Amino acid sequence: MQSGARYQAVLELLEEIFKDERPADGIIGDYLRARKYIGAKDRRFISETVWHIIRNRMKLTFDAESSEPRKILLIYAKDRLTEVFDGSKYGIAPLSAEEEKWLEIPRETPYPDYVEAECPQWLFVKLKNVALCKALNVPAPADFRVHGHERGEVLRRLENEGIGMVPTVYSPYGLRSGERLNLNNCAAYQDGWLEVQDEASQLAAVLCDVKPGHRIIDYCCGAGGKSLALSHILQNKGHILAHDVSLKRLEAIKPRLERLGVKNIELTDIVADSDKDFDRFVLDVPCSGTGTWRRSPDGKFRLTPEKLAGLKHTQEKLLETAASKVKAGGRIIYITCSLLPEEDEEQIDRFLLRHPEFQSVDLRCLWESLLSLPYPHRSEKYLKMSPLSTGSDGFFVSVLEKNSL
Repeated sequence: MQSGARYQAVLELLEEIFKDERPADGIIGDYLRARKYIGAKDRRFISETVWHIIRNRMKLTFDAESSEPRKILLIYAKDRLTEVFDGSKYGIAPLSAEEEKWLEIPRETPYPDYVEAECPQWLFVKLKNVALCKALNVPAPADFRVHGHERGEVLRRLENEGIGMVPTVYSPYGLRSGERLNLNNCAAYQDGWLEVQDEASQLAAVLCDVKPGHRIIDYCCGAGGKSLALSHILQNKGHILAHDVSLKRLEAIKPRLERLGVKNIELTDIVADSDKDFDRFVLDVPCSGTGTWRRSPDGKFRLTPEKLAGLKHTQEKLLETAASKVKAGGRIIYITCSLLPEEDEEQIDRFLLRHPEFQSVDLRCLWESLLSLPYPHRSEKYLKMSPLSTGSDGFFVSVLEKNSL
């Protein structure tokens, strides 16, 4: 493809993504699948350019004084305008006289903190941390979890395949790659020795402290990552009930169960009112996803105050469900991939006020007993992970134990 045609594809994608209605990865995937004539190098250029613009959307919008995709692309490509706006048959229309004058306007106003942080202003007011927001705007490394084998054994097999990975800092099951990995060409992955999972998510599973004799439910299991990690921790023993209201999501787990050889997970979309007395109620609730912006930087623009209010209400309802189904001495493991206090600490504090029969488990003691590593957070009542503190996605974990009768 000529340069102009590449950037025309970029512009078309930005026009759809900036509607803030659907995740960008899905939009990019659909666009490229519908245009099989686009070669591999062009696909990579188009994808990487779009993601780079998304990660700098706040600054580009500020400089352009407009959210119009073409103006944002004008600012982004101001040093190579002739190449980008070449007016070729499949390229972008050339600059108009009005646009040329507009580009000559000096733009030297310093960025406000929220723009420097690449964070919508209403969300920055809640996070109040430029360094954290910047860390959440850097692409994440590829994290994996070993499955059914020891980590050293998996590392040796990967090395024999010519794939270099290193152990994660905290998770005893984690491996990290600084490079893109084609899983279709990775025999260790295809044979079920390896699974994609961020280190923070692995650690949340470790802190569930499951035993083979426990009654365990992974409620709102989504893609099933926690259930699969729990299966590995239990060495395929015991029984895990993986629940989600979406049959489509549950169906998507089945190929993973088969590839990994998992036998101790039961999938269900319904939990009966009479089904109680769980030892471990794992509750990874729907949330804002602010902790996953490294992987989905467009998510910050699709979130609204109204959506956040709805998520908080859902979280509260799910905690009430969990409270009614945990046995005396059992535990709720409340998990979010959010860094907003109102979804994390404040949600738990409100729950404990409503339910004096529950108390917070000391997470420092739990962490050190399970991992034998220094605890990476200042509070024993909650654990908050982030790119700054643990080099992982942003995750929040609180373990709540129901008092024995």
